[in-house]
Amino acid sequence: MKFRVLASCLAACFFSLNAANAASVTLKLGHIAEPSNPYGMGADHFAELVKKYSNGDIDVQVFPSSQLGNQRDLVEGLTLGTVEMTLTGTAVLGNFAPEVSVFDLPFLFRDVQHAYKALDTIGMDLCKKYVEPKGMITLAIWENGVRHMTNNRGPIKTPKDMEGLKMRVMEQPVYIELMKSLKASPTPMAMSELYTALQKGVIDGQENPLSQIATKHFYEVQKYISLTGHTYAPEVVLISSYAWGGLSDAQKEILTKAAVETKDWQRNLCRELEGKFAKTITDGGAKINDDVDKAAFIEATKGVWKLYTDKFGEDTVKAIVDLK
Repeated sequence: MKFRVLASCLAACFFSLNAANAASVTLKLGHIAEPSNPYGMGADHFAELVKKYSNGDIDVQVFPSSQLGNQRDLVEGLTLGTVEMTLTGTAVLGNFAPEVSVFDLPFLFRDVQHAYKALDTIGMDLCKKYVEPKGMITLAIWENGVRHMTNNRGPIKTPKDMEGLKMRVMEQPVYIELMKSLKASPTPMAMSELYTALQKGVIDGQENPLSQIATKHFYEVQKYISLTGHTYAPEVVLISSYAWGGLSDAQKEILTKAAVETKDWQRNLCRELEGKFAKTITDGGAKINDDVDKAAFIEATKGVWKLYTDKFGEDTVKAIVDLK
């Protein structure tokens, strides 16, 4: 506790001093993806735009591949002021602001366009209301992707195929309950530990977008990728309130503009690269199965929605579902 208070005080002092000389700023942005991942590429594109719009006065230094820690470490660092910027999924962010976990509910969105509309409106509002008071400012919401199941036992076509599988999940109640609803065994684990755990057979499988499966080389240690499309994973662009307070209004405007412009660029990139990632996976020897009984999965995971609505009510879920 003393460490948290000290870290917060030091961060506040640093950024207060920085505000007096706000003409030149360096911001470290950490994330867990590989540089070849679409949101890793988005981070680099964002940094370039910021440099361009600020005439080099704002230098966003990008640290990919968990160089500054796993997602939970990075988000916690924002709240303490020891990390300036990060990209993180709502699943991890939900451990700090549980209300945003609504976006991790299985089969919530009709398609990616529905997801985009919900995140750009309801998502940004929820982040303003619940994330900002925790010491984090949301600049935009990018994309990680549609998540799919992988394992070494066989193709997953129905919920019955999930029974007994030991599956890595993020340390988040919605994903843990998702696996339980499918009678699989959820095993929370950081992404940085996942490849080795799969390689050694500590777990049977995991779930991630095709971009992560390809760029993290999970297809090397997983035989079957099944296109369950059970959740859509947003990627939230966050800056610490301490860092934000040390910026001029003009600098804040530049960062926001670059984040929003990168959002559209990065989402389009995700669509463009899906085929490439699928080919990388199959060329690597894994099999992709699209023969999935989605209706059966939707029915089996209905109880996960109740987990959220019992705690926070149905209003937000209904607002998302009703979006046209």
